[in-house]
Amino acid sequence: MNNVLGYRCVLCGAEYTPDAFAVAYVCPNHPDDTGILDVRYDYEAIGPQFARDELHDSPWHSMWRYLPLLPIGHPEYIPPLEVGWTPLYHAARLGRVLGLNELYIKDDGRNPTASFKDRASAVAVVKAQELGYNVITTASSGNAAAALAGLAASAGLSTVIFVPASAPEAKVAQLLIYGATVVLVEGSYDQAFDLCLAASKEFDWYCRNTAYNPFMSEGKKTVSFEICEQLGWEAPDKIFVAVGDGCIIGGVHKGLRDLQALGWIDRMPEIIGVQAEGSDVLATAWERGTEQLEPIVARTIADSISVGVPRDAVKALRAVTQTGGRYVRVSDDEILEAMRVLARGSGVFAEPAGAASFAGVQRARREGWIREDQRVVVIVTGNGLKDIKSAMVATGAPYRVAPDLNVLRALLARIGSTDA
Repeated sequence: MNNVLGYRCVLCGAEYTPDAFAVAYVCPNHPDDTGILDVRYDYEAIGPQFARDELHDSPWHSMWRYLPLLPIGHPEYIPPLEVGWTPLYHAARLGRVLGLNELYIKDDGRNPTASFKDRASAVAVVKAQELGYNVITTASSGNAAAALAGLAASAGLSTVIFVPASAPEAKVAQLLIYGATVVLVEGSYDQAFDLCLAASKEFDWYCRNTAYNPFMSEGKKTVSFEICEQLGWEAPDKIFVAVGDGCIIGGVHKGLRDLQALGWIDRMPEIIGVQAEGSDVLATAWERGTEQLEPIVARTIADSISVGVPRDAVKALRAVTQTGGRYVRVSDDEILEAMRVLARGSGVFAEPAGAASFAGVQRARREGWIREDQRVVVIVTGNGLKDIKSAMVATGAPYRVAPDLNVLRALLARIGSTDA
């Protein structure tokens, strides 16, 4: 079932029909591939044929349970890996530490390749097959690449991946084990993005690039569907999202807009974008009340959100401004602390970018702009095993002892604990 009405440019508002493949990536009215498109749906047609109560009986325990709200014309191309329907934990013990009665952790590190980006890549794999492509390409700091490589491998498609040479080794290993052709780019993520875009045009590969392919937001929006369904269709007060390129936060907003258009939720949550201090282009633009960006050279341990030129800036900024939310900066030290506190307080192990959203909650509580009675959802976008080096920095080295009980007893006395 495909209920797509067409596409609308987020910059100029130009609209295109569903079969306008010539503009299936970006609006041609703008230079440098900046005319990002938004997929439009026929909500009047969807409403009578797809009721939220029907989801109780859905055979899908994945993102595909929302198929009528996705731009999919051929469900037979859906890859076999189960993507989405990740757990939403009520982190009561962690909430008590922060003075929050209703703190929820959406753990998207539980996806097949251990990150949120599987949602978008699953849609990319379907669209590539619908359009007759055998090769898919993307640029990524790691997670989107691994997601594409894994989902494509499950469907028998080939991938060419452009990754900054600085990407964590664990993420590169994922690409290689899935059989991707991996191109390590001696440069930044932004340079890898541009090279990938040029290559996709030169060699006619299907391009998954964030904020270039409009269908990626559609995959990412499914997290909002799940959050609201898992909360009994009572929307949270605030959703905290780590932000780099801006596509995830734009997708979160799109999903909430879909639900509101269908009348499935009665209010719009505030969306809070969390950026690392060394990668804060969108936070700066939001503070200045503009959609004009000032690019920077990004530097942060949170590689998944280390972006100097956010490609999905318009959607990312509007996600915050249109919901009454805000942007907040966190330092690398705050991110490392958040990794520890989140893991020890909830059992959820997040990579630095995944923990950045929780660091935003900690800062918000310190600054006093979350009330204790508000329902807060934190989206954790990636598993901590993606970046063991940062995890070790966050925790410090383990203790070493000789295989001798007396030595162990002395160690425990020194560190002041015999607790298990």
